[in-house]
Parts: sequence; structure tokens; C-alpha cells
Amino acid sequence: MMRLDKYLKVSRLIKRRTVANEACDAGRVSVNGKVARASYDVKEGDLIEIALGQKPLTVKVLEVREHVAKEGAAGLYQVIEE
Repeated sequence: MMRLDKYLKVSRLIKRRTVANEACDAGRVSVNGKVARASYDVKEGDLIEIALGQKPLTVKVLEVREHVAKEGAAGLYQVIEE
């Protein structure tokens, strides 16, 4: 399992962990339809919705890994809607 803020950074959905943390604190990140805190444990199959900028982004977690190469980051999730 991995903290939500760290998953957002590792998967490169959000570039920095501090930014991911602030987004969670501001209520801009929800998991499975509920606003989630940065400490939420991400599991495979979770639906993460990020409301940064104009369009919310919804992704499904396919894999949770500590380290991943830049090229492999997109393989950790599947975009449901942009």
C-alpha cells in the first residue's frame, strides 16, 4: 500500500508530493467518490479524481509500486475520463 500523495507523485499525475499534499488538503482529490486525505492508502482498483485546473481527471489505479521509470509511470493507471 502507498499513501495517496506519494502515489500521485510516483505515477506523475502530480509533479511534486507537496503539491499533491496541498491538493488533498484543499479537497481537490477524491477516491471512489469520497474526498480523500493525503494519508489515504491507495489500492489497485481505486478510482482517483483530481480537480486541478479546468477539467477534472479521473483515473483507475492499475498498479501500486514504490519506484517506476518515467516511461513506465503511465502504466500505473488508466485514464477513465479527462
